[in-house]
Amino acid sequence: MRSLAFAAVAALLAGPAFAELVKVEDQRQFVELTAGKTLTRPMVKLTVTPDGQIEGRGSLWDIEGSWSWQDGYFCRDLFWGGDALGYNCQQVQASADGRIKFTSDRGTGDSAMFTLR
Repeated sequence: MRSLAFAAVAALLAGPAFAELVKVEDQRQFVELTAGKTLTRPMVKLTVTPDGQIEGRGSLWDIEGSWSWQDGYFCRDLFWGGDALGYNCQQVQASADGRIKFTSDRGTGDSAMFTLR
């Protein structure tokens, strides 16, 4: 039984590697990545419009807010189900395979990974 489990883990590790995440440096690059796409993760779907709006749904509640690009960071003011999540500037990283990662507090806090669809 142990050898079967080891073989399954080895097969997973031998699979294709994820594309490397690279820091998004400016607003133009961010807009090119996200324009016309939906950011998805389990139970969350968001759109981030080029004109600075955020709209979507997380679990059972609406998400809305605004964003701007400041000093190399995605800065957003967000409301989820009517509750303010507050203003936060986040580091953004993206990969060639359609993943995008937001890390709060200018890259030093919690992260959320999304898929661009």
